[in-house]
Amino acid sequence: MKVSGKVWRYGDHVDTDVIIPARYLNIQDPVELAEHAMEDIDTTFAANVQPGDIVVAGKNFGCGSSREHAPLVIKQKGVACVVAESFARIFYRNAINIGLPVVELGEAVAGIEANHRLTVDLGQGIVTNETTGQAWTIKPLPAFVQELTSAGGLIAYVKEGGMA
Repeated sequence: MKVSGKVWRYGDHVDTDVIIPARYLNIQDPVELAEHAMEDIDTTFAANVQPGDIVVAGKNFGCGSSREHAPLVIKQKGVACVVAESFARIFYRNAINIGLPVVELGEAVAGIEANHRLTVDLGQGIVTNETTGQAWTIKPLPAFVQELTSAGGLIAYVKEGGMA
């Protein structure tokens, strides 16, 4: 699986309260909820992110509470992948569960800026900054995780007959 898109760049320790503020968690409709994605850190994100865009962040992306809403609103807005120096483990797992690809790139994220274009080949384990020409090799996502992502998440995977 290969994704390519414009970068939305954020720093270290972006917590789930910033990704989707708690004051909106009473909204049941995922589409409506996603209209508030990232609004406490970037008021332009929800209105301007395009399907296929990629979020790039520093250390510990998705820290804070374990709310599943955080990766959900990012995926709902059409983000193809989140690339970070590192992730909070619960966010990482929640993202996989809903079929949002997540890639740890380590300190190499420092060379990626907002509005750059990235291509992430999840199967081959290659992240390419199309703007600068830099490329990095990462450990490819395990085949099972790629299957979950392609299916749209764990529930969709099981409904398709996975894990039989």
